[in-house]
Amino acid sequence: MQPILSTAHMAAVDRLTSEQYGVPSLLLMENAAVGATLAIEQHFGPVRRQHVRIFCGKGNNGGDGAAVARQLWMRGAQVEVLLFGKRETARGDARVNFDIVTRLAQASSRIRLIEVQSETEFTSVIANSTSRFTLHVDALFGTGLARGLEGMFVKVVEYINSTRQYIPVCALDLPSGLAADSPHPIGTHVIADLTVSFTAPKIANILTPAKHANGKLHVVNIGSPTILIRTTEHHRATLYQVTADDVDDYLNRTRRSPDTHKGQVGHVLLIAGSRGKTGAAALAGEGVLRAGAGLLTIACPAGAQALLVSQCMPEAMTLGLPDDTQGELTEEGVRAALTAANEHTVCAIGPGLGTGAATRRLVQWIVEAGTSPTVLDADALNCLSPWQTGRGTPARPLILTPHPGEMARLMGTSVADVLADRIGAARRLATTNHLYVVLKGHNTLIATPEGDVYINPTGNAGMATGGSGDVLTGILAGLLAQTPHLPLEATLVAVYLHGQAGDLANVALGERSLVASDILRFLPQALTSHAPSR
Repeated sequence: MQPILSTAHMAAVDRLTSEQYGVPSLLLMENAAVGATLAIEQHFGPVRRQHVRIFCGKGNNGGDGAAVARQLWMRGAQVEVLLFGKRETARGDARVNFDIVTRLAQASSRIRLIEVQSETEFTSVIANSTSRFTLHVDALFGTGLARGLEGMFVKVVEYINSTRQYIPVCALDLPSGLAADSPHPIGTHVIADLTVSFTAPKIANILTPAKHANGKLHVVNIGSPTILIRTTEHHRATLYQVTADDVDDYLNRTRRSPDTHKGQVGHVLLIAGSRGKTGAAALAGEGVLRAGAGLLTIACPAGAQALLVSQCMPEAMTLGLPDDTQGELTEEGVRAALTAANEHTVCAIGPGLGTGAATRRLVQWIVEAGTSPTVLDADALNCLSPWQTGRGTPARPLILTPHPGEMARLMGTSVADVLADRIGAARRLATTNHLYVVLKGHNTLIATPEGDVYINPTGNAGMATGGSGDVLTGILAGLLAQTPHLPLEATLVAVYLHGQAGDLANVALGERSLVASDILRFLPQALTSHAPSR
C-alpha cells in the first residue's frame, strides 16, 4: 500500500530521518532535487539546451527549486531562478541552495538568480525577458500552505497558468495554492502538467478536485525509512492508495492448486432482483462468477425467477422465494432467504431487490442474525437507512457499498455533507459500527473498522452508468467467497479490478458508449494482467 501523509506526519518524517538516522536535511533536499530532475527528463525529455524558469518561495519548497536549478544546469539547461523575496532572509537549507545558485551565476552565464519583491518587479522581469522558456518549475509554496494565495503570488500563479498552453509546468511536491491536507482547492493555484511529490503523496495529490491540478503524479523516494513513513511517535499513516502490486500480491497468495474443486472456492448466495429489476441480479451474478467463485445461487421473489433464469449465466443456480401477487416476499419467503444466507460462504444482498416492508425485515434480520460474511448494496442499504443497528465482527464482516446518495441516507445527512468530507464520512460510519465501507465514486474509498481508509486509483467517468455498482457487488462477493478470511484484501482488489476493467473498456469503447456489462466483458483481461507468478 502507498501511504498518503498529512503535512504534520510528513514534517515528522523529515525531522526524524535526520535525528534518528543521521541523514542531513540538506541531503534530503539534494535527493529530492535529483529525483525531481530525473522525473522532469522522463516526462519532458532531455533538458540539455532547454530554457527553464523556476519560481521559488523563500521556504524549503523554494530551496528544492534552487537545488533543482543546479541539477538542470549540470545537465546543460539554461536556468533562471526567480526568488520571491530577499535571499538574505531565507533560512536553513533553502538559504544554502540560494547561495550556491548565486555563486554559480558568477561563473556561468547559463544560470542566474533574480530577486523579486513586488508585483511591479515581477511584471518588469516578465516584460524584459529575453529567453524563450520551454519549462516552468513551480517551487513557491509546496505543502506549507494553509490559506489562499494573496497579492503578488496570485498574479504569479495566474501568469504561470496563462502560459501553460505553450510552456509546460512541473510542480515540486504540490502545485502552489493547494492545501496539502485538503482535497478541495482553497483559492488560486498552479495547474501543473507534472507534480513530483517527495517521500509520499499528500491528500491534495490524490483526491479530486484538487488532484486535477497535479497533472501526472510522480513520487520520489528521498531517503526516509519506510518505518517512519508508516508510523512515528505521534503519527500513524491511516490513509493509503491501493496499487497494482497489492492486487498482484493478493492473487499470488490466493492462487489455486491444480487439484482445487468448486467447493473449495466458495458458494455465494446473492439475494437480488424483483419484478422489473432482474437485470441488476443478472449483472451482479455474472460478477460473482467472473471473479472466480465456485458456485452461485441467486435468490429472488418466485414471481421474477423465470425471467431471471433467462437473463443470467447458465452456470448460475436460482432460488425462488415465496412471494405474493404483488411480487413482495411473504413471511415464508423472508425465513427461507435468511436460512439460505446462513448456509452459504458469503451472502450478498440488495441489487434490484426493492424496499417493501418484508424486504426491510429480511435485510434487518440478515444484518442482526446472519452468520455469513455479507455484502450489502443498493436497496439493502436503503432498507437500513439511517443505519441504527447491526455491527460487523472479525468473524463475520459486513461490507457496505454505498454511492454518495445512499451514504447520506445511511448517515442521516446530506449528499453535500458527504462530498465535503468523503474520508471523514466513510471513516465515521465504518468505525462506529465496525463495518467495511466502500464509498463509491471517482477514487472510491474503502474504510475499515479500525479507521484506515484506502483510495482506489482505477476507474473513469464512463462507469457512471446503471448497473456498474451491481457488477462491483458481484465481483466483491465472488472474491470474498474465495478468501472469507481476508475481507479487506478481497474488498480492495475487487474495487481495483472493477475500475481497471472499466478503464480497459473505456480504451476500447470510449466513455459514452460504456455500459455495465462491458465491465464484465473486460474483467478477465484485468485479472490476467495480474497473472500470478509461478
